Amino acid sequence: MTINVRQFGGLSRDPVLPITEIEHSAFCKSESDLPAKPLLDEIKVNVRWQKIPVKYLHLTAEELDVRIHEAREKLGNRVVILGHHYQREEVIHYADFQGDSFLLSRQAANQTEAEHIIFCGVHFMAETARILCSPQQRVILPNMAAGCSMADMAPTGDAMDAWDDLEALLGKGGVVPITYMNSTAEIKALCGRNGGIVCTSSNAVRVFQWAFERGERVLFLPDQHLGRNTALKLGIDLDEMIVWSPFKALGGHTPERVRSSKVILWQGHCSVHTRFTVRQIKAARERYPGINVIVHPECTMETVQAADVSGSTEVIRKAVNESPPGSKWAIGTEISLVNRLAKSNPDKVVFCLDPIVCPCSTMYRIHPAYLSWVLDALAAGELVNEIRVEDETMGHARTALERMLLVG
Repeated sequence: MTINVRQFGGLSRDPVLPITEIEHSAFCKSESDLPAKPLLDEIKVNVRWQKIPVKYLHLTAEELDVRIHEAREKLGNRVVILGHHYQREEVIHYADFQGDSFLLSRQAANQTEAEHIIFCGVHFMAETARILCSPQQRVILPNMAAGCSMADMAPTGDAMDAWDDLEALLGKGGVVPITYMNSTAEIKALCGRNGGIVCTSSNAVRVFQWAFERGERVLFLPDQHLGRNTALKLGIDLDEMIVWSPFKALGGHTPERVRSSKVILWQGHCSVHTRFTVRQIKAARERYPGINVIVHPECTMETVQAADVSGSTEVIRKAVNESPPGSKWAIGTEISLVNRLAKSNPDKVVFCLDPIVCPCSTMYRIHPAYLSWVLDALAAGELVNEIRVEDETMGHARTALERMLLVG
């Protein structure tokens, strides 16, 4: 039977980059020191910032520190602050718990006394915390402009169109959807309602195995690099993988090519981790013979294969922190985490592979002024920047997340 590709997904269209991707280089510098300035100075950088009361714009780091501590003392255990590893140092030291996105979401779910959970991270992380928390708790994101370019590369409409095309071609059960934690609640819900699951960078292999026990193909959203690197670990050949472009009919493939694939990778990536290159690894080895090179699996396949080790944020932290004195580490991940590891391991050589320092441009928007603002509001009995997720979406997304928890 011959199938007209045009019936799947319609005509191709021009690619559109998310604004968060375009803005990524705004904070790049040639040095590693990224101290917080008064917010008035930082908002001069040409990216989107959420509007905030004027009085917070001029406050120095010291003045903000006083306000934050006063508000926290007033609120007591009614508030828990979660800080992602990629947060700047001036924010992370206020966190009650530090971790990657999933560990922090689990911490949020475990907070039985806290009425309010302030998530110093990006939007999808706060959404995940909202999904896993109890109904009476409120989750707050200090700056609503703190999004994620990777998550933005899988808009709900595009993902739904792709799913409809795949089901029309392959039939129900012809593909199992997996979404990376770095995705919207709607994409998690898409997976939940269609027999799919969520994964993190630390359990991606186990989740892929779970999926292949239930179907012969996997659709992986939204990071093609984590998906490809995970599939390679499982012995799946590159010619059994395709990259699905949301801008082309049937993802840019013939029906026969889609049918012959085992892994369908969404055309998305991390703006931070795709900066790390094989050339940078070669330069690090020339400078420090015998150096350990460790990178995040969101890096490109070539970079991951050239490194000694690839692993999640927690894997990177553990490897460096537990290594013997005198160890040398070149790291391919977000600079705030690398700087923190270097500071806490003064007896080792620890540096970022990329000589041009580029913090995650959306994480970097959680300035202490925003944290002070939301805390002051709570202390005054006002709730600002609450994260909400529609009930049906929350239910299906929770299903996908709970499947992940069972996989471990």
